[in-house]
Amino acid sequence: MIDRRSVLTAVASSVALSALGLPLGARAATAGLKLGKPQPFSFDALIQEMQSRATQPYAQQGSLPQSVLERIDYAEHGKIKFNSDFALFRDGPGEFPVTFFHLGKYFRAPVHLYVLAPAGQATEIHYDSSYFSMPPNSPARELPKGAGFAGFRLQESRTGDQQKLDWHTNDWVAFLGASYFRAIGELAQYGLSARGIAIDVASPGRSEEFPDFTHFYFEPPAAGSQAVTIYAALEGPSVTGAYEFVMQRGKAIVMDVEAHLFVRRDVSQLGIAPMTSMYWYSETNKPAAVDWRPEIHDSDGLAMWNGAGEYIWRPLNDTAHPTTSTFADKSPRGFGLLQRDRSFDHYLDGVHYERRPSLWVEPLGDWGEGSVQLVELPTDDETVDNIVAMWVPKQPAKAGDNLQLKYRLTWSAGEPHETALARCIATRIGRGGEPGQNRPRGVCKFVVEFLGGRLGTLPYGTRPQPILTASSGSFSDIFTEAVPDSVPGHWRAQFDFTAAGTDVVDMRLFLKNADQTLSETWLYQYHPG
Repeated sequence: MIDRRSVLTAVASSVALSALGLPLGARAATAGLKLGKPQPFSFDALIQEMQSRATQPYAQQGSLPQSVLERIDYAEHGKIKFNSDFALFRDGPGEFPVTFFHLGKYFRAPVHLYVLAPAGQATEIHYDSSYFSMPPNSPARELPKGAGFAGFRLQESRTGDQQKLDWHTNDWVAFLGASYFRAIGELAQYGLSARGIAIDVASPGRSEEFPDFTHFYFEPPAAGSQAVTIYAALEGPSVTGAYEFVMQRGKAIVMDVEAHLFVRRDVSQLGIAPMTSMYWYSETNKPAAVDWRPEIHDSDGLAMWNGAGEYIWRPLNDTAHPTTSTFADKSPRGFGLLQRDRSFDHYLDGVHYERRPSLWVEPLGDWGEGSVQLVELPTDDETVDNIVAMWVPKQPAKAGDNLQLKYRLTWSAGEPHETALARCIATRIGRGGEPGQNRPRGVCKFVVEFLGGRLGTLPYGTRPQPILTASSGSFSDIFTEAVPDSVPGHWRAQFDFTAAGTDVVDMRLFLKNADQTLSETWLYQYHPG
């Protein structure tokens, strides 16, 4: 049966689409999007607008009925499905249609979505409940007309093999909630999230602030282009911003980001290119009887390539108290939260933690002095992100400051660059001492595994030398050995450690042969007792 009302709406909207410079002949459902009036747009104008807004007092958007949103909880939100017949660009231009998220209890701030035209115009896509299928008794039906969207997804290619990857049910990028966004990476699995900005994540005496992406502008792709370009406006009590995202769907997902930030009021800790992940436990430290699965984490370590050219690996911790680790640097080459453990048998979970993407940040330009900061929060569950990594400039952000930054985000299985150094792939901790003998109290045994790189070309009979240091305490029984699994270049360094007290200990280890460095540097923060 043909819905007469939908057909009439489609005719009216197709005229608006034509005025935008978009192709005529789109299916009725696509043309059924309700559009506002075109208005001028350019990225330069958006930058100027957000700079101007930073000089004005912060004002939140008009409030929606909170009692209604409260009832659209996780279960109710899951029942609300976007109808892909209404997807933006479902018939082009470009490869990747855009679908929209509905508002709910956990995504209360509406965002404004616009489609751009080559003539330099932006036309808003108005919310309508008819874009979504939902139960007759869904609380979402009680929201006012034009309530707004919560965010959007980029669907897979509409011209690809739909038997293998149906665009209607598969997406590769999602922007949802505050300034959060994420991508699937080359293993086709979502995991950690990136953020537009982080404000006072772990500043003593200050509450964390969560600025919102409030407006998104979708640029129709040029003929033959595989890139998706989206502009965004960001606003919060302490900062405003204008962003350009140029995203490529390849084996890995690559995003080039240009950010113009304007500080509205002083910020104690301004986090650039922040990312948020989950780490509960791994082979490093699994509490007794905590869960039946061997490991649970979206990321297992922080990797850094600092301005001096040193490669660093810092395994993550589930700490008893909120902890911030600061790694001072100048002109960093990159950093990221990675998932290095890719064995299903190490997780045994159908949610596929072994496929979670790694996220690498590469500065495009000189970021000067500052630090990579790692925030680790305690958790006893896998549903809460408790890890944050970000770049924090050396100089605190003051009201009136302007920052312009460019960087590249790569969502992949590992780092997007090669190195001749072996990678650290596991950190194991147990009781010190020797089997069959009385184990000394207060002594902890560490076994750190490295794989690949120059370790794979060591002459037969040559053992790598472990170079160990610690901020306090003492080492004993130090040695290296090849892991007996017949895998070339797979070595482990083993040592006992005795703490000098209860203070946190910072450890450092790398492998070398004569004057040649063989591995990246392993850093670890040990909490005695």
